[in-house]
Amino acid sequence: MRSIGTTDLSVFPVALGTNVFGWTADKKTSFAILNAYVEGGGNFIDTADVYPSWATGESKSEMIIGEWLAERHLRDSVVLATKVGMLEGLRGLAPATIRTAVEDSLRRLRTDYIDLYWAHVDDHETPLVETLATFDDLVREGKVRHVGASNHTARRLAEAVEISAKEGLVRYVALQQEYNLVERGYEGELRDVVAREGLASTPYFGLARGFLTGKYAPGVTVESPRAASAAEYLATEHGRRTLRALAEVADARGVEQASVALAWLAAQPTVAAPISSARDVAQLEALMAAAELELTEQELALLDTASRPAG
Repeated sequence: MRSIGTTDLSVFPVALGTNVFGWTADKKTSFAILNAYVEGGGNFIDTADVYPSWATGESKSEMIIGEWLAERHLRDSVVLATKVGMLEGLRGLAPATIRTAVEDSLRRLRTDYIDLYWAHVDDHETPLVETLATFDDLVREGKVRHVGASNHTARRLAEAVEISAKEGLVRYVALQQEYNLVERGYEGELRDVVAREGLASTPYFGLARGFLTGKYAPGVTVESPRAASAAEYLATEHGRRTLRALAEVADARGVEQASVALAWLAAQPTVAAPISSARDVAQLEALMAAAELELTEQELALLDTASRPAG
């Protein structure tokens, strides 16, 4: 288990992403994935009010998780995270928006508290102090335990932390951002802020929309809603070089390439638990294996060198 920053949240090294629940994974399959995850030792479930409303028009992920929690009676043994700010009709981080969204999420999740509530976007139209004051109220009321920032720049994240200190408001404890072997923009000013302020990182797209799972190769057709975006990496020498290194390590270890990609990510500075989703229990196995895979310094160096963008 790993800690989220300086909080009392102790989480499994790989968070279960649930953006596919109610979309490419129906309720029965989603229940099976959740069961397999917790039975394998997992406890960190990440969702959002917007999942997957772009395809279904509803917040199906939260609804399915809520039904599962009610059936399994496991609420106190999981760390439950959800987000506010991207759902149609409840966009942004204005106080009234957050208030409405959190009550909706609590109802769908069938719980009276959220362990980690994410600001899914950086709302430049709402003063940071107003957003943070609302989050502070939710923590004081016991509806939220901790808050985090998602999709924030280094400057805005640092500003938010500074305002919290100055105004005595609840402080962001973690950052959620895109980060993986082929998207390494996090390594710089943003990571410096996270490290300096004692925050934790729980990156999304840890498998680069499926590109790092090993199923993409020249001439291979992949049936997936994300196939087009994932295949773009294959058109670059950088992407192909990364896949070759990933395959080399995975073959030597006798594990899935997805396991290696997530293990590399989990070994990076500031990363507490990368987030990854599975459409079925078979896909989940590679994610769970990553939690027990400790890469050697040589393997980490090989992957680092191969995946580092030219220039």
